[in-house]
This record gives sequence, structure tokens and C-alpha cells, in this order.
Amino acid sequence: MAGFDWTHRHLSLNGIAAHYIEQGPANGPAVVFCHGFPMLWFSWHRQVPVLAEAGYRVIAPSMRGMGRAGTPAEPEAYGVDAITADLLALLDHCGIGQAVFVGIDFGAFAIQDFALRHPQRVRAIICLENPAAPHDPDQPPLEGYREMGEQHFLHIEYFRVPDRADRDLDAAPREFLRKVMWLLSGEANYFEVFKHPPETSYIDAMPDTPPLPWRWLSEAELELFVSEYSRSGFSGGLNWYRSMDIKWRQRKPFEGVTSDVSAWFVGSERDVDLEGFHGEDPIGLMRAIFPRLEAVQMIPGAGHMMPLEAADELNVILLDYLGRIMSN
Repeated sequence: MAGFDWTHRHLSLNGIAAHYIEQGPANGPAVVFCHGFPMLWFSWHRQVPVLAEAGYRVIAPSMRGMGRAGTPAEPEAYGVDAITADLLALLDHCGIGQAVFVGIDFGAFAIQDFALRHPQRVRAIICLENPAAPHDPDQPPLEGYREMGEQHFLHIEYFRVPDRADRDLDAAPREFLRKVMWLLSGEANYFEVFKHPPETSYIDAMPDTPPLPWRWLSEAELELFVSEYSRSGFSGGLNWYRSMDIKWRQRKPFEGVTSDVSAWFVGSERDVDLEGFHGEDPIGLMRAIFPRLEAVQMIPGAGHMMPLEAADELNVILLDYLGRIMSN
């Protein structure tokens, strides 16, 4: 995209097409940003140049199945083992021994999994919004969400079974992305969709939005998300949900395991995941896995789209956290 001094890299890693953008000095401390769904590498475009200007080597990959990455068709290709191998291959390709990882949504879970499996490659993790992957040792997650989805519309249950959601979203990428980005923001109430019956489509369950531009998103920025997902389709992103039970099984050996990796957290006061999907003590869940939880900060007013909604506030916190990490 014009106006940004980053470099796009396209290659093959871990057996699939890979893509990342990079900015900053090649000898700077490495910071790797990992996004979730319906986000992209571009979700970090207000963080990357700020950290690069501060002297960090900043890398933001397209996570598998989304954006410009390969999109394996089977949910089995989106398990913890595959995603962890992607991140390991990225570090090896870039010649990075250790990095600070910043993750949001599924990207936060990915960097937590990576820190548990490859702690020697992780200088620290900074998790945004999602403190720990929800894990009930006695029940696979999709089973629990299926029970919830029998009562009212639930996006996870809607996404679970191919191919209805794939067809719906692929047919209307602009409407879906506009609605879901607004719904996930601090200016809307996600839980309004629970008023709809289970058979409702996600697009129909979501309220309409104010016209763009919004305070935190322009027409041009939305168009980039639309362009990327129009090219890739949505099935890869949906497979991150469809593989939840696979990830649950692959995390079984790490039940009760604690990590010595330095961990940091930033949340939003109006984040849907913190409010509705992480239990009564979400920070306690993270601390149980990462007892070296060094700091927790909450950004007022913002929702799940924090890197866009509260870019300036987040950048201040990230620079503070990184400065403290580098001084240790």
C-alpha cells in the first residue's frame, strides 16, 4: 500500500505459501505481530512504522489461511502443530534467534502455544485481548459451543459446519467485513446477535453500521481488507474455528504446565472476548500458564479491533512494554 515504507516478502514456508511484511533495521530487536480473524497483516499498519522508527525489526505475517498466506482446505491443517511450525519456520528464514511476539485473537493463542513449545526462541509475549485459550479438560470446545448455539445465534457454531458460512461470506465480503468490524468495536454491542435464532446467517444477525469513514477506519482501509479476503476467500479463517477440537487435543500434553517466558497483556474495556468468552477471571487464566505476567493494562472505550480503534494508546503501551523487556 502506498505511503508505507515496508517490504513485502512472498515465499514458501512449512509447506505452504507464506507472506509477511517487514520494516525497521535488520539488526534491530525482532518483534513479530500475529493477527486473528477477521484481521490481516494490515491490521498492524499503525503499529509497524512506529516500532520500526523506534529501532525494532518488525515483522507481520499473514497467518495461514488468511490474506496472502496459503489456505489449506482441511481443518486438520490449522492445528497447534502446524501453526507453531509456521512461526518457527518464519524465525529460521529471517535468521532470528529470539523475538518478542505480539498477538491478538487467534494470534494470541498462537504465540502462547509457541512460547510453551519453543521458549528458547521467545524473548517475551505480549497478548492483546485474549489472555489464554479457553480450555475445559473434560469437553472439546466445539461441543460446548454447539450446545450454546442451539439456544441462539452464535458465530462459532455458524462457522463450524462447511459450507454455508463460506458461501455467505464469500458472496458478500464487503458487507460482512464492514458489519463485523463495527460489531467487534467498542462502539457496538456484540451480544445483540444473541437475540437472533440459531439458523440466522451472521450477516443478517449483525446490525447495519454508520457510513464510513469511522473515527478509526477509512473507506480505503476497509477496501484493503475486502481486497485481501476477496482473493483468499474466508474458508481459511473459518478453519481456525473448525480446528478448535484438534487444537484442544494437541494442547492436552500442556495441561497444568507453566512457562517461564515473560508475558505482558493489553486489553480493551469493551472487548467481547474478555467480557463473554474467557470466564470470570481471564487474567488469572493467563497467570496460571505464564506466572511471569509482568503487566496488565486496559484501554478505555475500545473493543476487539484495538490496533485500529486505539492505535495511539496501544503504541504508547507497546513501546513502554518493549523498553522494559529490552532492559531486562
